[in-house]
Amino acid sequence: MQTSLVARRFASTASKSHHKVLIVGGGTAGVGAAQQILGLIRSSGKTYTPGDIAIVDAADWHHYQPGWTLVGSGLKRKHDLRRPLQSLIPTPYVTHHNERLQSFNPEANSVQTESGRELTYDTLVVAPGLKIKFEAIEGLTKALADPGSGVSSIYSYDTCDKTWADIDALRNGKAVFTQPAGVIKCAGAPQKIMWMAWDRWRRTGRGGNIQVDFVTGMPTMFSVPKYSEALNALRIERGVGGTFNHDLKSIDTSARTATFKTPDGKVETKEYTLLHVVPPQGPHDFVKNSPLADAAGWVDVDQGTLQHKKYENVFSL
Repeated sequence: MQTSLVARRFASTASKSHHKVLIVGGGTAGVGAAQQILGLIRSSGKTYTPGDIAIVDAADWHHYQPGWTLVGSGLKRKHDLRRPLQSLIPTPYVTHHNERLQSFNPEANSVQTESGRELTYDTLVVAPGLKIKFEAIEGLTKALADPGSGVSSIYSYDTCDKTWADIDALRNGKAVFTQPAGVIKCAGAPQKIMWMAWDRWRRTGRGGNIQVDFVTGMPTMFSVPKYSEALNALRIERGVGGTFNHDLKSIDTSARTATFKTPDGKVETKEYTLLHVVPPQGPHDFVKNSPLADAAGWVDVDQGTLQHKKYENVFSL
């Protein structure tokens, strides 16, 4: 049964930091939503006051994250794939609260930031993206900080260029590319960087000296059967190894080994010369531990409308 929308909107009107639309997250989804909503208001001819729409995000930079695959492939510079977040927000029409979100209180139509500030809204759009869990793999953070570890990841601005350094430097050995079980940003990226590396080594005459392996926590190459079949056929054709239902759990850089675990609890250790890691990902803690979350920690929305199942003035992208 839905909480009374009228009652909760009345509760929000007393706050000075009030917005008609409050968007959590200044990534592509959040900034895009702000632009779309602003455009709809303008085209409708409705009265609009600067600050009616607001974005909450502590980031100073907006990163074009799909481009990090190109950085890892040596085709782009990471500095060219970011812009100051403020430059993408149509101020003064849209307010930017440069703070981290702490919690949601949908009964009061409000959120609280880490500084303790309360912001209220008529409509809430939750679009914070995914949390990248580098710390969930033992030894990964240390390995990424070590230039000589052979371990890299395109899933971070700080490490995507290390991926290219490792790929370009490799002359022979075992190149292992991983993907975790579960939901991740851009499910094709773990394979895209592998194929870009494979092509680089082939074009530079090193392909015969490097064994490439794709080790994934998923049961197939891709979640969509049509594409999975095509990708698996390509993998076999190109002589790339495939190991499924193996989730990376730890890395030992001194031994150059990576340890994986299967759903039935079996543990397997693989040697590597180059290891590209895609960390596990999931909802942010402030979402997972909020009244908006379902049992799995995601915002509990209708999959067809993206409207929250209980709080009808809450949406999530």
